[in-house]
Amino acid sequence: MPFRLLIPLGLVCVFLPLHHGAPGPDGTAPDPAHYRERVKAMFYHAYDSYLENAFPYDELRPLTCDGHDTWGSFSLTLIDALDTLLILGNTSEFQRVVEVLQDNVDFDIDVNASVFETNIRVVGGLLSAHLLSKKAGVEVEAGWPCSGPLLRMAEEAARKLLPAFQTPTGMPYGTVNLLHGVNPGETPVTCTAGIGTFIVEFATLSSLTGDPVFEDVARLALMRLWESRSDIGLVGNHIDVLTGKWVAQDAGIGAGVDSYFEYLVKGAILLQDKKLMAMFLEYNRAIRNYTHFDDWYLWVQMYKGTVSMPVFQSLEAYWPGLQSLIGDIDNAMRTFLNYYTVWKQFGGLPEFYNIAQGYTVEKREGYPLRPELIESAMYLYRATGDPTLLELGRDAVESIEKISKVECGFATIKDLRDHKLDNRMESFFLAETVKYLYLLFHPNNFIHNNGSTFDSVMTPHGECILGAGGYIFNTEAHPIDPAALHCCRRLKEEQWEVEDLMRELHSLKQSRSRAQRKTTSSGPWEPPAGPGSPSAPGKQDQPREKQPAKQRTPLLSCPSQPFTSKLALLGQVFLDSS
Repeated sequence: MPFRLLIPLGLVCVFLPLHHGAPGPDGTAPDPAHYRERVKAMFYHAYDSYLENAFPYDELRPLTCDGHDTWGSFSLTLIDALDTLLILGNTSEFQRVVEVLQDNVDFDIDVNASVFETNIRVVGGLLSAHLLSKKAGVEVEAGWPCSGPLLRMAEEAARKLLPAFQTPTGMPYGTVNLLHGVNPGETPVTCTAGIGTFIVEFATLSSLTGDPVFEDVARLALMRLWESRSDIGLVGNHIDVLTGKWVAQDAGIGAGVDSYFEYLVKGAILLQDKKLMAMFLEYNRAIRNYTHFDDWYLWVQMYKGTVSMPVFQSLEAYWPGLQSLIGDIDNAMRTFLNYYTVWKQFGGLPEFYNIAQGYTVEKREGYPLRPELIESAMYLYRATGDPTLLELGRDAVESIEKISKVECGFATIKDLRDHKLDNRMESFFLAETVKYLYLLFHPNNFIHNNGSTFDSVMTPHGECILGAGGYIFNTEAHPIDPAALHCCRRLKEEQWEVEDLMRELHSLKQSRSRAQRKTTSSGPWEPPAGPGSPSAPGKQDQPREKQPAKQRTPLLSCPSQPFTSKLALLGQVFLDSS
């Protein structure tokens, strides 16, 4: 008998008082200008609270009005919020924070850091801010965007992550010590997203710096996951990076897998890579065949396709936005509306929602102010202009302000049923949630540029066009200008080709000149002098050879750890009770 979902009727909904700007009796859409200002006020309430109470710690604890380090002691909220400042139009604070980060952030520290989180938040945040620096009025150095202090910081942070990729499979460990590399005894089990979420940042870094190592390791990790898919075309949740064997075999689109699929699409667009898009489309067919039921997506066993968990996870709410990027608007809207009904039921998205029962899952009732549903609303509103999407933005603003706003910022909602709060404000609240809300209500923001305006920048390699639009958001909502990838790497390669050609022509001209002189002399003609003769061209006249990649350090061997997980969500493992 086919699996069917029974959606209960009469769901209890959360109704919050609406401010001026909400739809009236005539059904008019929320006023974007009104909510844009509300969102801006939300940002500064949270941002100012972080600066006053938590800096230089990573994140704010809004209930106790202090700070704590969470992902590595990077002043993470400041890095994550930097490009949001520019999107909100605050160039002076952007410039100030750039100076603060240069003076205060140090990656040469004895800290165990998440490879995934450091990449998306730190490397991604620094790259985005680097590429937006000129627009923000920062006095950039000669050679920008192919050089600059924020680019050097991003490269330094990324190099600290490279030891994690030194495995027999090329798939990285989940944690690395920034000073010593991978710790002996580090578990080799990594989630799928922790392996496949590097191509956007690392390809950008390789393009800007000219060092291919970053893009190379990211592509290898992607390919190893692709080669590890099951016969029915699905990938699991956790894999052993030493052996390549799947440890958690639940397949879905949510936690532990999500941004792998996201980066296949965004990497394909950023790099104009048909192979990456073909990989995603193949996965998409398998996902629709085995996990898609009544416009919901369930978790299934990766080898058999049988349902293992009939739940919706809040992290899955990015999927309609991703569908919009490949033009699948109808399916995206239907799934979005399912997710929106959950929001209306609780005033937020619980981490886990049992679809068949129509209620939260025990111990997964919280909402840490995640951005994914708002992200999808922004993408779909750009594609359709459907006012329903603005209504989600309105509901998000009203819910977050009503439930989670406290004196020192905005607190994680520990339980959506009774609105209990937790003492944490994740950095992604300022990096993603507020940013996507603002962009939803700001159709004329420079991020939405359709190519009608752009900036022309002269680099050592020629003219470069920037700021024409088409920004690619990494999974932490840090926008990358795709045009920047053609400012440095490609032009450098073309310059080398021209230099090589000029050297060859110069060498040929010298040879002919010598031949003519010898022909007019009494002696017979002789061939040009060989490389070992004094008259031979020096090294500077030889064609440029591509430099080999730097030799990798020896593989770091780690003892295999016992691991009997059912599923892991952001590092928290749910053990199989059997």
